[in-house]
Amino acid sequence: MNPALCLRPASLTRALRDIGPQWHQDIRGWAERTRAIYEPLLAAAPASAVEILRDLPYGSHPRQVMDIYREPGAHNRPVVAFVHGGAFVRGEKDTSATIHSNVLTWFARNGCVGVNIEYRLAHEAPYPGASLDLALACDAIANNIAGYGGDASRICLIGHSAGGTHAATYLSDPVLERDTFPVACLVLISARLRADVLPENPNAAGVRAYYGDDASLYACRSAIAHASRLQVPSLLVNAEYENPLLDRYGLEYALALTQARGRAPVHITLPDHNHMSIVTHFNTAEETLGRYILEFIEAHAG
Repeated sequence: MNPALCLRPASLTRALRDIGPQWHQDIRGWAERTRAIYEPLLAAAPASAVEILRDLPYGSHPRQVMDIYREPGAHNRPVVAFVHGGAFVRGEKDTSATIHSNVLTWFARNGCVGVNIEYRLAHEAPYPGASLDLALACDAIANNIAGYGGDASRICLIGHSAGGTHAATYLSDPVLERDTFPVACLVLISARLRADVLPENPNAAGVRAYYGDDASLYACRSAIAHASRLQVPSLLVNAEYENPLLDRYGLEYALALTQARGRAPVHITLPDHNHMSIVTHFNTAEETLGRYILEFIEAHAG
């Protein structure tokens, strides 16, 4: 077992394993339980050395804002840009005082400049609106991050859940009419890479809200349909206990990349974790995934 994983307290491992097999039975309820477990840990976690610059606009809409996390004196550091989830219809860059700031705080504490991106939701910006927002945000990061201590040539885009959908779409879907991107590498964490309204999809309503009522368009609008166009190095991550279908779609996306590139991307299944804890555990004693992402950034955007 990875030594960093062993730093997770045994009581926390037991709590995650107790939740895990039940996750799909009550996703909202167990998500709240997961938050309740982690928020006291995150409130006590190291953060004092990290400066946060909040609500910097990258567009004119109130949700087109981002926060920058950096250590004082940061210079020419790799950049981690994080995109939150929320089933297309909800979610914020800060869902509480500690989540998702914990992700960017951890990366800032470990040699990066962090950027926490908010974007418009489905009711105001249906497909491909959120990915168009990411295009604006990433351009703004590339053009301005040097002034905040980051290196614009080393931007790693990380998307969780629907945020992963939007990140993959931004970097590959021809509907955005882009051929070049200021992003060096991509990490997709528990991303929805197929649009579907199958009975087992607990977020089918969110898919309809974002992608529209015409289900015949879902296949061509799904991120997996454009995997062959994705040019940047990519790391795929799923939790052991995922929202239904997301682990399958992660593996299918990895296969699509393999067929397009002739070599397989790295795909990680994080033991014991669920769809929520896979991001809420950042900035706790457990650092396995964070360290792996740092190694990935060093290898592909170093």
